[in-house]
Amino acid sequence: MFSKRFSGLHPYVPGEQPKDRPYIKLNANENPYPPSPAVKRALEAFDPARLALYPDPDAQELRSSIAAVVGCGVTPDMIFAGNGSDEVLSFVFYALFDSDKPLHFPAHTYSFYPVYAGYYGIPFVKTPLLGDFSIDTDALVAGESSGIIFANPNAPTGIFMDIDTVRSILVRYPSDRAVVVDEAYIDFGGETVVPLIKEFPNLVVIRTFSKSWCFAGARLGYVIANPAVIRAVLTVKNSFNHFPVDALTQAIGIAACSDAEYYRLINSKIMRTRDSFASGLSGAGWEVLPSRTNFVFARKAGRTGREVYEAIKKEGILVRHFDIPGIADFVRISIGTDENMETLFAVMRQI
Repeated sequence: MFSKRFSGLHPYVPGEQPKDRPYIKLNANENPYPPSPAVKRALEAFDPARLALYPDPDAQELRSSIAAVVGCGVTPDMIFAGNGSDEVLSFVFYALFDSDKPLHFPAHTYSFYPVYAGYYGIPFVKTPLLGDFSIDTDALVAGESSGIIFANPNAPTGIFMDIDTVRSILVRYPSDRAVVVDEAYIDFGGETVVPLIKEFPNLVVIRTFSKSWCFAGARLGYVIANPAVIRAVLTVKNSFNHFPVDALTQAIGIAACSDAEYYRLINSKIMRTRDSFASGLSGAGWEVLPSRTNFVFARKAGRTGREVYEAIKKEGILVRHFDIPGIADFVRISIGTDENMETLFAVMRQI
């Protein structure tokens, strides 16, 4: 009864959400703070009668609001908005990566990339990280490929690649193939590569509202690229789901963009909490990779990642463990409030 395609699927596995007891949840890179008060006001003012009608299929006002926040000379025709960055990634995979040559991405990066490659029948090559867990750019551009994709800062390592290094990839890579940079965590101390789009039309940037904009429960992501790429992604969207962003999400997304300063303030607070927590862990004998994200990646000599994960969970705190060779000794810890991290630190210093 089931298709041959179905038998080859390997679904993405999100962070667990157990219900057996109350937990401090630090395993999904959610923002610990609520959205802007402007979002609350937009929710209160939203007319439920609008839900009886289809939303703007092109999300024109939302795209204009996003373009204004992004800056860097970006115009609305350089923005595509969709239901979270995962849906956006799906459309980008379909539009830009072929099945006759492999897609290149780092061995340890966002685990949805191989899922989508498998879904669309795109062969791929995972390029090993360097000894310091940074991305090997030489390996990414080496050999024949249909495109390149990587997260920057990378996940789950948290390590940031500076704009000059990204530019060196673009200089060395064929201009008729896409280089996709997933900037899901860019607002936690990184520097965007969006200004490079004017010089390199094959550069495509993916962003999300889930992390730095406190929208994990709403689902809103977007593409920044040259207008020709946006038109291609729109064609894919319109061949799949003509109305991708609902009216309520469009309204609160516009409201969020009107209060960008609020998000800069809370994300600066998260960065301070992250740096303080990472410093404390290092002082307690943990190895912590340098992070420009809202999480840290850490390990303790003499303890497996599974042991660390279980010991922390026993105390009512959830972190993420990846049982994958090369990173299995690490745990990924989302940054919560100062109180959350103080509670976790008290547990980890005893491990």
